[in-house]
Amino acid sequence: MGSKMTARRKAHHSKGVNLTLATLTSVVCFWAWTSVSPLGIRYTESMNLSSAQTSVLVAMPILVGSIGRIPVGVLTDRFGGRLLFTLVLLASVPALLLVALAGTLNAFAFLVVAALLLGVAGTVFAVGIPFVSQWYQPSRRGFATGVFGAGMGGTAVSAFFTPRLVEWLGYVPTHLIIATLLLVTAICVWTLMAEAPGFTASTDPFLPKLTAAARLSVTWQMSFLYALVFGGFVAFSTYLPTYLRQIYDFDLTAAGTRTAGFAVAAVILRPIGGILADRIGPKPVVIGSLAAVAVLAWVVNLRPDGEIPAGLTFVAMASALGLGAGGVFAWIGRSAPPARVGAVSGIVSAAGGLGGYFPPLVMGATYNAAENSYAIGLILLAGTALAALIFTILFVKNRPSATTTQ
Repeated sequence: MGSKMTARRKAHHSKGVNLTLATLTSVVCFWAWTSVSPLGIRYTESMNLSSAQTSVLVAMPILVGSIGRIPVGVLTDRFGGRLLFTLVLLASVPALLLVALAGTLNAFAFLVVAALLLGVAGTVFAVGIPFVSQWYQPSRRGFATGVFGAGMGGTAVSAFFTPRLVEWLGYVPTHLIIATLLLVTAICVWTLMAEAPGFTASTDPFLPKLTAAARLSVTWQMSFLYALVFGGFVAFSTYLPTYLRQIYDFDLTAAGTRTAGFAVAAVILRPIGGILADRIGPKPVVIGSLAAVAVLAWVVNLRPDGEIPAGLTFVAMASALGLGAGGVFAWIGRSAPPARVGAVSGIVSAAGGLGGYFPPLVMGATYNAAENSYAIGLILLAGTALAALIFTILFVKNRPSATTTQ
């Protein structure tokens, strides 16, 4: 008991310990959240799914993980990150076990429902942003949110290890391992994590608090931008194994390995985006990101031939998306009132998740089987990135006022 209390007291005075714990939690939750996608090929073959059915399945966790971020962000402002992190981790366990059961039974409808419930793991992002922002002064929040945002590297862990663990140990044992990690992480968080010294629980009622955040112009500006950059990352990460199988004829493990490389590139660039935003301002960072995404979406559409050209194209796309995601949340850390960071983060995080929910559905719906082509979906991405670029240059101030409403 004494050692636990000593650890908690140290956590009360350590930014690094709490940032590390928050990032670790994000990694584990993202692994659970995206564990359906790397096995999309397995589900497709075992259940004889169409392209549209596969896209619906891999998109399901994103839906709840996106919408759920809104109330979770508000609850974090009220109850703090330590409690909400723990609850998200614990709630993800039964959902993951239901996915394992549904996959074992090869029951598609059951699996879709279970995948929908697994979306709770994706709400972790709305907990972490206000939590780590409380620990750091405004001039360092780009760094803090960027490091925490690197927890989306759980996507890379999932893409690399999930298919391999299934191959080595089996389908059900793999899900039991992930569930155990969720439980162990929950124990570590509850035991070691602490709120920032300046944390003050918000007692504002839920709806008025959410309404106040929704009235801030920065909320909707950042929601639009984050829907593109983070949504693009989520969409590529969830659908890339299927895309690589159909376009480049990779097997389950090879597609997972390359998807992991894509996610790692985004993870590395996200904190860099936050750090650059601290130094030169978030607007140039986001502008550079959007310009690159627009160009690279078009290049992906050209289907570069060969391992190196194709690989470099996807790594560059991931890097651009990661850079932009870091820049956008650094913008929020600068612009949102401290008492509204959780609510604003929840809305923006939800927008980012929803930005990742629809593209897989669009890709599946617009897939041209006769030509084996995803051209329509990729051209739409390039056009949306171009529109966001113009919007950012013309209408978004480098330091939007946190009190400005629209």
